Amino acid sequence: MNITDNVRADFLIQALPYIKKYLGKVIIVKFGGAAMVNEGVKMAVMQDLILLSQIGVKVVLVHGGGPEIDATLRKLGKEPVFIKGLRYTDEETMDVVQMVLAGTVNKDIVGIIQKNGGKATGLCGIDGGLFTAKRLIKDGADLGLVGDITDVDPSIIENALRDGFIPVVATIAAGRGDDEKYYNVNADTAAAALALAMKAEKLILLTDVPGILRNVADEGTLITEMHRSELPALITGGIVSKGMIPKLECCVTAVENGVKSAHILDGRVPHALLVELLSDKGMGTMIV
Repeated sequence: MNITDNVRADFLIQALPYIKKYLGKVIIVKFGGAAMVNEGVKMAVMQDLILLSQIGVKVVLVHGGGPEIDATLRKLGKEPVFIKGLRYTDEETMDVVQMVLAGTVNKDIVGIIQKNGGKATGLCGIDGGLFTAKRLIKDGADLGLVGDITDVDPSIIENALRDGFIPVVATIAAGRGDDEKYYNVNADTAAAALALAMKAEKLILLTDVPGILRNVADEGTLITEMHRSELPALITGGIVSKGMIPKLECCVTAVENGVKSAHILDGRVPHALLVELLSDKGMGTMIV
């Protein structure tokens, strides 16, 4: 499709007030799951982050790496186990999580940003005491070394942003006090906790669905905006279910505690971040 000069100019004019609006503001972006495996999609997300950073938006990327962790576990002859939607993490699995998430995946993302003209630094929740956690017990189920974040110290993130870097954060946390163990933390939960601690303007979760649909078979039923008070009815009505429930709960927690808005966007759509942040059209579902 050929884009005319008028269309290009219109987008730039449309973007200007949004650039002014978000200048110097903190935006927390969570990226993970199936979208991260697609190299084209990953590249588009990194390009968006670089552009936003270069126009003065303080973007922080919190990433997952589930498919990569699963693949490594299977290479080691260990089948991944999930309980209530969360990865059961024994000692051996935790070693793999730390190696893959804070190592391979994190550094690959940093490398892509660097090679495309951005400045990035790779971190995990252990660095600088960013995330502290205790063992999570969900509905009485033992999940092993899965962590529930108790404290967030964003100093190391703030320092990186001040120096012009895009912080790229792997969600591993240190234990509290005398607890010397490390914990695997859900990336959506970690992104929401960081958004609260940094008083972020927005929390954006990039997923592999268009947003919240009243009918999952019909993208025309997309809920473009919802108030946090609507969530219980959406759950009881079966509109929100399974893995989308904890994502929306994270969003609701964020907006209830000072984050201006939270968004669920389709990370598979090229440049979804730019369309959401810098255009009148917007994308996905916004929770206010």
